[in-house]
Amino acid sequence: MKHLLLALCLPMTLAHAAPVTYQIDPAHTFPSFEADHMGISVWRGKLNRSSGSVVYDKAAGAGTVEVNMDLSSIDFGLSAMNDWARGQSFFNLGSKPGTAVYKGRLAAPVNGVPSKVEGELSLNGVTRPVTLSISALKCVPHPLSKRDLCGADAFGSFQRDDFGLAVGKDFGFKMDVALRIQIEALATE
Repeated sequence: MKHLLLALCLPMTLAHAAPVTYQIDPAHTFPSFEADHMGISVWRGKLNRSSGSVVYDKAAGAGTVEVNMDLSSIDFGLSAMNDWARGQSFFNLGSKPGTAVYKGRLAAPVNGVPSKVEGELSLNGVTRPVTLSISALKCVPHPLSKRDLCGADAFGSFQRDDFGLAVGKDFGFKMDVALRIQIEALATE
């Protein structure tokens, strides 16, 4: 009898331990950033279009993340600034990649929940390591589809001149950019 119960429970245990693939919800995912303006103010903006996926193994507190950010959707809240950022002086989207990609591995679980993402940012044709700290990560059943829905808020920083985006450095602009990726993703099954 004991072996029969164990045999019946084993598949349920294995099902819980399997990684689940989540599709990023572009209507609830907005990578945002903060950058210096001559040391006198901070410019804030976001990228309005993103896509990607998360593979998350809740039992192990591990997985992977890929967020594709459409640079043409940059939004400072000021049309002239948006046009400048897309143009030749900065992203030069007419001749360079129009997508920034962050790929990483969920790591450092605390009480079973990852506390950071160790990954790489590809921007402007350059790829560099960027680690993001996770300030919140929670999964709940979606109220309509009943599929698992996870949300997280991750943040970190990078030096924009490391990616060949040094405009303003000669005028005293700091190169540090704060990056925050607020994300929601729905299980594909």
